[in-house]
Order: sequence, then structure tokens, then C-alpha cells
Amino acid sequence: MYESTTGPARPARKQMGMITGAEILIKALEYQEVETAFGIPGGAILPAYDPLIDAGFRHVLARHEQGAGHMAEGYAWATGKVGVAIATSGPGATNLVTPLADALMDSVPIVAITGQVPTHAVGNDAFQEAHTTGITMPATKHNYFVTHAEEIAQTVAEAFHLASTGRPGPVLVDIPKDVLNARVPWRDPEPVAMPGYRPTTSPHPRRIREAIRLIESAERPVLYVGGGIIKAGGSEALAAFARMTNMPVITTLMGRGAISDHNPNTLGMPGMHGLYAATTAMQKADLLVAIGVRFDDRVTGDPDAFAPFAKVIHADIDPAEIGKVRAPEVPIVGDARLILEAMCERWGDTPTPELEKWWTTIRTWQERYPLRFDQQVDGPLKPQHVISRLRDRADDDAIVVSGVGQHQMWASQYWRFDQPRHWINSGGLGTMGFAVPAAIGAKAGMPDQQVIAVDGDGCFQMTVQELITAAYERIPIKVALFNNAAHGMVRQWQRLFYNERFSASDLGQQLPDYPKLAESMGCAGLRATRVDEVDHVIETMLEIDDRPVVAEFVVDRDEMVFPMVPAGGSNDIVLNGPEDL
Repeated sequence: MYESTTGPARPARKQMGMITGAEILIKALEYQEVETAFGIPGGAILPAYDPLIDAGFRHVLARHEQGAGHMAEGYAWATGKVGVAIATSGPGATNLVTPLADALMDSVPIVAITGQVPTHAVGNDAFQEAHTTGITMPATKHNYFVTHAEEIAQTVAEAFHLASTGRPGPVLVDIPKDVLNARVPWRDPEPVAMPGYRPTTSPHPRRIREAIRLIESAERPVLYVGGGIIKAGGSEALAAFARMTNMPVITTLMGRGAISDHNPNTLGMPGMHGLYAATTAMQKADLLVAIGVRFDDRVTGDPDAFAPFAKVIHADIDPAEIGKVRAPEVPIVGDARLILEAMCERWGDTPTPELEKWWTTIRTWQERYPLRFDQQVDGPLKPQHVISRLRDRADDDAIVVSGVGQHQMWASQYWRFDQPRHWINSGGLGTMGFAVPAAIGAKAGMPDQQVIAVDGDGCFQMTVQELITAAYERIPIKVALFNNAAHGMVRQWQRLFYNERFSASDLGQQLPDYPKLAESMGCAGLRATRVDEVDHVIETMLEIDDRPVVAEFVVDRDEMVFPMVPAGGSNDIVLNGPEDL
């Protein structure tokens, strides 16, 4: 029997009088020390919104359930706590499916509470009925259908435990309206005990010994790390192990910030739009020490041609990920922080390898193939220039939240992250429309930090209405909007692989008028179209803190993201610019 040791240590309450299931739900969320929840009321969940008005936590009223889900994700990313989203039945629940799937792919701990039609109506195609648990089963780590009000508090406790332990992820709790209205006594939830759910956190010592032996004998090793490091709080251990072993460190898109970009061992992001030196170092390595990563196709390209000379040590909290894409010589199941700490302990006083020849080769690649762009004084605005200027003027501890597409890749390439949880994006599902609501959630959780959403015009138009939420709730996020009048990454692929037949990728540059649209929603609106306007607009944007602000940058629509490894191709072929096409 597995018993949780992570639950809040609170004195047991005395049994209270009869209260409704809805009141129990709110108390159960309070019991889990929820600080902020994001949601929208509706018929089936309405009983819960009555006691919610007196709840001991903040409720942020989103404008769309997808927005509420991404807000919960942004909150969880930024704070390390479980995010909470609330929705009604039917379309409310189905609108949550995208953020649930997004959270599952990126291992983000959120708990979604959904109302359901009354129990007697389930299965009768009642108004706003949807088979929520059936629909969300493949999009969640686990889901519950609650049939008795007495089960609510314990179910919520289990949902929080599941969401935050092992490999983090989304958990959904669906509650029929009559269960919310039923009157029962409150009882404190018992310590969570779930037979069959026993995440392995401590690595096996024999595997650690095997891993260290491989590292000691490697001539071209690479530490290949991902978001699992950040979720496990393993950044300090990672930096220590990199220092001990002198290994180059490559961080996936989801692992940006796991180690400082100013650490001399850090090479940056690999893969489809990764840095040449990072991608090529993996390709030429004789050992990959992969921790908290899942060998995503955007990193490996063609799996059969990926890192052909490398032995692999693969460590992850989720045993299902190990061997899924690349069979490792040494598999290690466990928590990334505990694995790194065990490796550090095992390494002990072993002399630090010099790896001089390997580092000389890598430095040569870095000097020969740096990131580059050409910003002419009187030419069209280059997005890389805007991001670089914004990076230089933003707070050192600013949280950057990205949408999906070209701007996402440029932000990852040109920003410099020194701490974990300062880079938030949708890496697995690639959800356009993620940035604005996720930034709202991050700012709600970290109100004293600067939160900047880097978004594209295509992404922005998908969830722009959540700026009303930000303005009404006084959550002053900053949005740097890159307007290239197109679905930029789609246009880039159409240019490269479809003979420049730009089918359905043109958004139009004149509609909408973004500064006016922002102002109509209670935000400040700014625009830069020329190079000499960029700094002033950025400085004005950063100075505005009494309301959300949208700064539109009208950028070169033909600019493309490089380096690039064509999808499904070998990482031996890295295109560094248009001249390589």
C-alpha cells in the first residue's frame, strides 16, 4: 500500500454538519492549498460557483475554457504548483481538451474540475451532456467520474497527488450536478493510498555505477537534458555534474533554463531549429547522457540516422519513455534530481576529464556557425533584432511565454535563460493560442515578476479575447506581437517544400488594427514598423504596469528560421541559411 507523504500536514478537523457536494468541492480545493483557479461557470457546474464566492482562493474568470486551461498550465509552469481549471459540462468540458492534451504532452500538473448533467440524465443526450471522461481519457494522466458527494474530497486529494507526483500531468474530475447538490458531512481526506501507483523515484545504484563507467571511458560525451530536470528541481545538481565531468550540455526546447545559458558548458538547443554546434555535437558524440528527455522527433530527426556513434544512458521518471525511440545501453528509472545527485555522489573525487580535443572541435563549430541575422537600418524589421533588443531590456528574472511557430524558435534561440521556470511554451502539442492565456496564468502566480508573452499574429488571433480577462482581473502581462501577416512557419515550409505556393497562410497585415484592438479590451496598444522605433516601443511597453500592454512589431514576412534540419531528415544535414538551400 502506497501512502502519500506529500499531503498538507494539517490538524484534523472535527466532523461538520451537512453541507452540499459543491461546498465540499470548494473546501477540498482549499484543503489542497489552492491559491488561484481559472474557469467559467455554466449550468452543470453552477452549484460550485455559489460557495466559490466565499472561497479562500482567487477565481479568475476566463473568456473561453481553452484559455482557462492554458492559464492553469502557465500558473503551474511558473510556480511549480498544481494549476486548477473549472468548466461546466458539454462544450465547457470539450473546450478543455486542448489544454489537457497540451499538459499531458509537456508533463504539466493541472487538475480540471468539470460539471456533468445530473446522474439520472447521463446517457440520455441531455442538454450540454458530453461523455467527458471518455473524451478526455487519452488526454489526461487519469480522470474520475464522481458518483457520490462523500467521494469528492478524497477524489480531489487523489487528483492532486496524481497530477504532481511521478511524471506530472493533467487529471480531470467530472461531477454530476445532483452530486454537487447532495448534502453530506465533510470529512478530511485520508492519506492517499493507490494500489498500483508507485512511481519509482530513487535510481537503482547498479545503474548509476554502470552509467558512471560509461562516462569515464567516453571521449565525446554529451549531456542531453530536457524539461524533466526542471520539473524535478534538478538544476543545481545538473550544473554540479556538468562541472564535475566537463561534459557539454544540450537543453531541449522544454529544458531551456535547466542550466544557465551563461554556463561555459552550455551549447543551447539541438534539433530542427537548434544551434549547429548543439545538433552536431549530439550527432558526433560517442555517449549521450539523456536525462528527463523523450527523444522527440524534433530533436532526433530521422531516428535511424540519429547519433550513430553514441552509446546511450537514458534516465527518466516515466519508464514508458525509455527505449521508446532509442534503445539505451543503460536505462535508469527515477526522479531526475535524485539521479543527478546519485551520479554526483558516485563521481565523488574522480578527476575531471579534460576532453580537450572534443571541446576544441565544439568551439570550432560554434565560431564557424553562430546564430546570425542581417538587420539593415532602413530595411524591414527582423524578428531576431526585436527579440534581442527586448531580451537586453527586460528584467533579468523576466518570465517569457511563447506561442508556437517561428517566433517560438527565435525566442528560444536568442533569449538567454539563467533559471528554470522562466521559459514557458507548448513544445509537445505545439498549441497555437497558448501564449496569451498561459502568460496570464504565470503572472497570476508570480505577480511580482515581469511576464512577457512573445506571440505571432496567427497565434494571437486564436485566444486574443483573454486580454479582456487580463485587463478586467488586473493582470498586467506584456505581449510582444510579431506581425508578419502570415502563419509564418507554414509559409516557410510552403516556400521550401511546396514551390512557394502559399495556400491559406496569408493573414493580411491590415486586419485587425492590433493597437486599437488591444485598447478596446482595456490594454495599452503600441506599434513599431521601423528599426528606429523598436527601442522606444519596447521601453514604453516595459514601463506600463497598470494594465496589460500589446506591442505590435510589423516584421519581415519572408524571414525564415535557421538553422534548420528538414523534418524527418538526418541531423548530419543542417541548413545554416538560405545559401544552403
